[in-house]
Amino acid sequence: MMEIIVSTVALIVLALAAVVVATGGRPMRSLAAAASRRETLWRNRWPILWISLCVILTAGFLYWFYMPPAAARGPVQPIAFSHRLHVNVKAIQCEFCHPYAGRSNHPGLPPVEKCLYCHNHIIANFPEIRKEHAYFDTVTPTPWRKVFYLPEHVLFNHQRHIRKEIACQNCHGAVEQQDRLTGEPFRMGFCVECHRTRNANLDCWLACHN
Repeated sequence: MMEIIVSTVALIVLALAAVVVATGGRPMRSLAAAASRRETLWRNRWPILWISLCVILTAGFLYWFYMPPAAARGPVQPIAFSHRLHVNVKAIQCEFCHPYAGRSNHPGLPPVEKCLYCHNHIIANFPEIRKEHAYFDTVTPTPWRKVFYLPEHVLFNHQRHIRKEIACQNCHGAVEQQDRLTGEPFRMGFCVECHRTRNANLDCWLACHN
């Protein structure tokens, strides 16, 4: 939020500076001259209106094409895995697919064998499941795309947090409500606030930067 405010203020200041420079340091005289152009603009109001409308429609199309709804749903995965279905509907525990979360720094990504443990028998001929078989038959690891980003100089110990009974949703959000995870880059303030709330270790080297 702060980055947006600072950027907005900077743009306003740059715009005002550009106006002063463009008018030779006499913006009021330029405003008076602009008033005389109103009649010209009024005569050309229809072409200006149509051009403005085209610009707005083009900008709207580009926004909706490249941003929502896809941007709000996270990256497309090689297999259309729905966390909502598996966690919320089927009630499968997170650690079944991420087996190392409770005993390692890293939670681990599910190998294709783990998927086929169930899907050799459940909807085995579904197109997405056939993709899993293709990965298995060619001995190719499933190329899952990373969703949550942590800076390289930070060590997050999943095992330590799981043993403290920190729910996965505390950091990863309500994954049980999402088909495609949106994800986000974790920031220091988020972690520090959580540690303060739970009266956890705040030492730089012992907590996160070891």
